[in-house]
Amino acid sequence: MKHPFLQNKHLPDWSEMRPEAIEPDISKAIADAERSIEALLALKNSGSAYTYENTFVAFEEGMEGLNTAWGFVNHLDSVNNSKNLRKAYNAMLPKVTQFFTDIPLNDALWSVLKTSAESLDWEALSPIEQRHIEETLADFREDGADLCPEKKAELRQIQKDLAERTQKYSENCLDATHAWDYSISDEAMLKGLPNSAIQAAEASAKKKAASKNESSAPVEKTWRFTLDATSFSPAITYAEDADLRKTLWEAYQSVGRSAPYENQDILKEILVLRHRYAKLLGKEDFAEQTTHRRMVKSGAAASQFIAEMHGQIQATFAAEFTELKNYRVDRAGETPLPENTLEPWDIAYWADQHQKEHYDFDEESLRPYFPIDTVIQGLFSISETLFGLSIEPLEAEYIDPEQTEKQLRQAEPKSMPELWHPQVQLYQVSDSDSGKLLGHFYADWFPRESKRSGAWMNYLRTGSKQGSNKPHLGLICGNLTPPLKGQPALLNHREVETIFHEFGHLLHHLCGSVSVASLNGVNVAWDFVELPSQIMENWCWERESLDRFARHYETDEPIPEALFQKMLACRNHFKAMGTMRQLCLAKLDLDLHRDWVLDPERPIDDYLEDRLSNYQLKLKTRPRPLTCNFGHLFSSPTGYAAGYYSYKWAEVLDADAFTRFQEEGLLNPETGRSFRECILAKGNSEDPYQLFKAFMGRAPKSDSLLRRDGILH
Repeated sequence: MKHPFLQNKHLPDWSEMRPEAIEPDISKAIADAERSIEALLALKNSGSAYTYENTFVAFEEGMEGLNTAWGFVNHLDSVNNSKNLRKAYNAMLPKVTQFFTDIPLNDALWSVLKTSAESLDWEALSPIEQRHIEETLADFREDGADLCPEKKAELRQIQKDLAERTQKYSENCLDATHAWDYSISDEAMLKGLPNSAIQAAEASAKKKAASKNESSAPVEKTWRFTLDATSFSPAITYAEDADLRKTLWEAYQSVGRSAPYENQDILKEILVLRHRYAKLLGKEDFAEQTTHRRMVKSGAAASQFIAEMHGQIQATFAAEFTELKNYRVDRAGETPLPENTLEPWDIAYWADQHQKEHYDFDEESLRPYFPIDTVIQGLFSISETLFGLSIEPLEAEYIDPEQTEKQLRQAEPKSMPELWHPQVQLYQVSDSDSGKLLGHFYADWFPRESKRSGAWMNYLRTGSKQGSNKPHLGLICGNLTPPLKGQPALLNHREVETIFHEFGHLLHHLCGSVSVASLNGVNVAWDFVELPSQIMENWCWERESLDRFARHYETDEPIPEALFQKMLACRNHFKAMGTMRQLCLAKLDLDLHRDWVLDPERPIDDYLEDRLSNYQLKLKTRPRPLTCNFGHLFSSPTGYAAGYYSYKWAEVLDADAFTRFQEEGLLNPETGRSFRECILAKGNSEDPYQLFKAFMGRAPKSDSLLRRDGILH
């Protein structure tokens, strides 16, 4: 029997990974992992001495098959979601959750690992081996290894419930987003929208009609809008028709808040379960449980970080909002204007109008200079120069997994690697000096209804490990503006930043050289993981780097200097308002996990309205808190829960670290190699503060971000 999710091929055959294979393959992977644990336990009675290799290395390698196979399943659930796949995934989720929950609760296994750690000659171990042991033991303790039997049983149930609740929350967000659309036939309602958005809306309407076999029917011209970012964002920002903006905003607000995709009760259950989990482990709350091994060290310190940054930007935030309101008054010719006259669906629109008038800058004017293929090639060129890499595309093919086994057997032997969708691309990355193959990655950039929203990076295989030096395998995904009417996909600047951001995460994985897989790449403290991604965004703002990829799709001309200067002038346009939104979300996250759970009978919306009042704009219609459609926090048992502060925390690190590039040369290979060697290659092999110091020669400076944002001078 073939087991496609367990295939050993470095580049997997995606067409063979059908939903019906999930149950037998994951069941086998669990059984294989259980046998590896049994072999480890047998050491106790075998008379063999415990070694680092036969305990800690053996344990990690014994989990590899299941981790990889379940990673494939999770990935396909994100990019090719279907009824059958979802059913198969949900059927196995409790079993996988139970297995991983049971590992640290296995008294015999815990005894072997502790005894091994105590008996080893510590001085004979390498620093990485010592780190591996320390982190493994800490993981076990954090997951309940020292609990009594009664509490272990309770923890098992909590983990199972959390996995099920967060998966349902995620499904509700996806289904609610794709269940809603809005079609219009009045062309006047499109006024203000860029041509790219109008064309996309028209193409979306035609696609929907075609899917319903209505393409031949004589219907009037329509334009369709959805809650996908590539449809929602242009409309909410540029449409002059306030009713259109309001309709879209209200629909977005409703995601996860009404049947059959209601998340409000699930949200409360998730928060209570997490709190119980933390209390079982002796922590005050889930924020404390989450942060005690991260750079920030405690939930209280994370809250203090957010509060301090709030204090630093509050005056600028208030001044920006006053300026926006006054601008709206002037444009409307209304005096006096009520304090709370602006609506939430007005903010992006009037901010854009203000930018156009005061800076003579329309962000859409940049779009022709960002064709996606040119952007990606420029990104590769910059990465090759800085980090000593060679990045090349590989030929690959898509094979429809709906073909029958018989059809696949009769097909010609596969000569190329496979893709999971026709839009996906495959690349290989090598070290430019040695020629050594570092790994491969897939890129999947455009939205579709079977794919979750947002952008992300993930790893599928980690090559560098004890006794081997195989290539890594990773992926980057997004939901960017797709190509239209024979044109290439033309991106806005924020989408360009997204590509650079996710590629930074990918480099963290592919450049990893740690001999322990669990310490490699992005397996670092959560408030350190965004440093490699966020620092890459800086090269989207510099003339020297932009000239490598910002080229007009028709003329190949770079961005004109006058337009570039306008772009720079607008970089910090209403920056404090954007920063305050991120601080608001971070505070929401921490307050729910630290305070609301102490009295969970309180209505969450009412509670947050009071707690967040100084972090929000005073608007005529008060937006409901982003709780029922906040996948970062609630679509997995942990994810960014009690960790959303990490984005701002890592921004402080990236703004500071980038000053070295500014001082030594934006494309200085020596500086880039230093970043690769000190940060990217090291993973979690050392404390993140020490890694940062190794690159910068000092501790982080906290004011770098606010200076970059123009808030401090």
